[in-house]
Amino acid sequence: MTESILIIDDNEDILDFLSVVLGGSYKLHLAANGEIAQSILDKEIVHLIISDIMMPGIDGFELCRLIKSNVEYCHIPIILLTSKNTYKAHIEGLEVGADAYIQKPFSSELLQVQIANLLKNRRKIKEHFASSPFEDVRVMAHSKTDEAFLKKLDEYIKANIKDPNIDIDMLAEHMFMSRTTLYRKIKSLSSLSPKELIDITRLKKAANLIARNEFSFYEISKMIGYSSQSLFSRNFQKYFKMTPNEYFDSLPRE
Repeated sequence: MTESILIIDDNEDILDFLSVVLGGSYKLHLAANGEIAQSILDKEIVHLIISDIMMPGIDGFELCRLIKSNVEYCHIPIILLTSKNTYKAHIEGLEVGADAYIQKPFSSELLQVQIANLLKNRRKIKEHFASSPFEDVRVMAHSKTDEAFLKKLDEYIKANIKDPNIDIDMLAEHMFMSRTTLYRKIKSLSSLSPKELIDITRLKKAANLIARNEFSFYEISKMIGYSSQSLFSRNFQKYFKMTPNEYFDSLPRE
C-alpha cells in the first residue's frame, strides 16, 4: 500500500516543490489552507501531515492542535515547517503535538528522512501488533485519546467475541462514529480493516486459551466465534505464522 501524505501550505511554489520531491514515493493530497485540509481529512486515509505554520485563517499551530485533539485524526504524525528560527516557536510546535519540526529553508533529504522514520516506526508497531499473539491493541496508541479509543473498541469486540457476526456496523454504532469514519481511523491506525482487527482480536484470545491448556481446539474455535475449526486454524497460521498445534508446542512447560 502506498502511504498518503497531506501537505498544507499557502505557497504554491512550496506545494509544487514538495510534489516533485515526494510524489514518486507517496500518494499526495495538497491543501492551500486548513479548511481545505479538514475536508481532505474527512474523506481520505492520511498517514502523515506536513504543514506550514504561517498561513491565513487557521495557522499551523492551531491546525496541529485541532488534529491532535480529534479522535478521528489524532494518530496521524505531523511535521511542521517554519521560517521562525526561535526556540519559542519550536517549543510551541512540540506543545501542540507536532511529531517533528523543520526550519525553512530545509534540505529535501532531511525532510524525506524524517518522513521515512516516522512512517517506518508506525509500520513496525503495526506489524508487531498483528503478528504477536499476546500484544495488546493499545501498543498502537500514539496518544491518550488513541489509547481510550482502542481500549473501548477492544473491550466491545472481546465482550461479543462468541458472536460470529460482529461487523463494522456494530462497531461504528458502539463507537458513535459513522461507518466510513471508523474504517478510516482503524485502517490508518493499524493498517488493518475492521474485519481483520476483529479476526486478530479473536485469534489473540485463542492464543490465550491455548496457553491455558484447558480446552480442545474445536472448543476454542467456538468460544471465539469461528464457525469451523479449519477456518480458525487457517487464520491463526496466516497471522501468527504457525498452526495452533505448533503454537502450543512452542509454549514453555513448567
